[in-house]
Amino acid sequence: MQYAHTAITDLEIPIAADRSQQHMLATYASETNKVVSVWQSFEGQDLAFKAHPKSSSIEEIMRHQLLSERRFFGEFLGTPEPDPTLIIPTDKGPHSYAIRLVELARPRLEFLSVQPATWWHETVPFFDVERERIWVFWRRVLHTAHHRTQLTVYQRLMDQPVLATYGPTADITWDGADPTLSVEAASRK
Repeated sequence: MQYAHTAITDLEIPIAADRSQQHMLATYASETNKVVSVWQSFEGQDLAFKAHPKSSSIEEIMRHQLLSERRFFGEFLGTPEPDPTLIIPTDKGPHSYAIRLVELARPRLEFLSVQPATWWHETVPFFDVERERIWVFWRRVLHTAHHRTQLTVYQRLMDQPVLATYGPTADITWDGADPTLSVEAASRK
């Protein structure tokens, strides 16, 4: 599957010191690429769009993504992170937010790649509980997917094409894409 934007290629993903952890680096890079693809699909005038008065705007979701990733990685996982005041780009366009997301992800990948399995299984504070770092990492990935999905719903509500993230959409498909919409498709071996 090809994404609209591939900011971090497979060749740029560092090799994990513990090869059993490689899938985590690949997943984080892949999820970053998916977020970048969705963010790049918006224009500057779209940033104020909200699905509902109680919903966050597109820009608020982008800001939250950058700031909350910094918190998860820095506070809970212990990665070296820039000062919080340096996280949000000065130019508030979708392209600038996407560039900043990648700028922050690359050093995290490098840091995480050298961690041994024992580091991943250490228990650390997570808000008001304690969890293993590996648990916190996967919670972050899920949190990111949640916010990316919010924005794909916004794409639909704005009558924009919904980008493919894990497979085809009603707007984007390709030869061999199989959305598994039938019992027959689900029963293939």
